[in-house]
Amino acid sequence: MKELVNKSLERIRPILQRDGGDVELVDITEEGVVSVRLQGACGNCPGSMMTLKMLIEQTLKQEVDGVNEVIGV
Repeated sequence: MKELVNKSLERIRPILQRDGGDVELVDITEEGVVSVRLQGACGNCPGSMMTLKMLIEQTLKQEVDGVNEVIGV
């Protein structure tokens, strides 16, 4: 699952980098909870929760079987 999550994050990354941000995979639990760290401009952006849930979580859920939630750390 980790490899698939990383591939999906690589597709998302250019969108975040365009605005001066990035994303780092921190952990994946057996329950399908993916922990990520938003970096750069995304790390302290007021819209970071929207980015996390509406972009990253939705994409990972669609592309990787077994992903149930994405959380920021």
